[in-house]
Formats: sequence, structure tokens, C-alpha cells
Amino acid sequence: MTKNQAKITTIRLTTAALFMAMNIALSSFGIPVPGGHLYLCDIAICTAALLLNPFEAFLVGGIGSFLGDMIFYPLPMFVSLFTHGIQALVISFFAHYTFKKHPKVASAIGVAVGAVIMVAGYTFGKAFIYSTPEYAIIKLPYEIAQGVIGAVFGMLLVYRCGLKKLFNNIVGNSGS
Repeated sequence: MTKNQAKITTIRLTTAALFMAMNIALSSFGIPVPGGHLYLCDIAICTAALLLNPFEAFLVGGIGSFLGDMIFYPLPMFVSLFTHGIQALVISFFAHYTFKKHPKVASAIGVAVGAVIMVAGYTFGKAFIYSTPEYAIIKLPYEIAQGVIGAVFGMLLVYRCGLKKLFNNIVGNSGS
């Protein structure tokens, strides 16, 4: 491994760890809503997935959410591992491997599909772990809101606020 490759690998690892910490932090508190809380962790997940490769995105989304739930609310931690992990993986795949000439379109499709995955995953997951579909249906509007908030703010941070350009300037286009 060359010195430049080691530097890029270190930067990518550090970036993934930073987003994982943000995911855990945003999983630690939520906005109170009827039947529970609205969490903002999808903002960190979508942002990371738009910047990082699919494996790194899965680590941030899946493992980060799993650890956040394990620390603060362990009952749905496996639902979070699979749901947010697959959500991040799909977003990253769309953002990096589809519509190469239109990255914003690819990213928008990715975060939209990711939001659907998150809403469906949590709705079915909560119906299973709480053994009541009624609870999952009560939470459905808030799951949708969480998905939309994460998708919109992720896109804004990456493209409007310039995180994509900054990230690419630091890391370069290799590995993403």
C-alpha cells in the first residue's frame, strides 16, 4: 500500500467512524410524538450513504444504529441493524453506481428508495417485536416523517452545503 492509499484509507475510516458516532448520538434522543419518538439519525445515515461506499455506509447505518439502540433502547436493535444497514447500502449503491452522468438524480432515487426501506422495515419490525400491528400503524406517519427528514437533509448537506465537494477534495474519487 502506498502512502497516499494509506492516507485515503485512514480518512475514509475516520469519516465512517465520525458518521457512526453521529448516528449513535442522534439515536440517543428523539422528538416526542404520540406512541414514542421521532429520531433524526436518518440525517446522518443518508449523508454518510451519499458520501461513502456501500460497505462503509452499511457500517454507519446498520452497526451505528444497532449500537445506538443497544445503548439506549435495546428491544429494536436487530430491526435497526438490518433496516438501517440495508437502507444505507441501497442509498450508497444508487449514489455511486447508477446514473453516472446524473449523480443528483441517482442520489435522490437512492434516498427515496432508502426511505421506503426504512419505513417498511420498521413498520414490519415493530409489528413483530411488539406483537401488535396496531402499534406499528400508529407509528407509521412518524416513520414516514423520519424517512423524509433524513432524505431531504441528507441531500441538502451533501449537495447544497457542499459536503460532497469537500469530501471528494480530501479523499479524491477513488474508493467512492
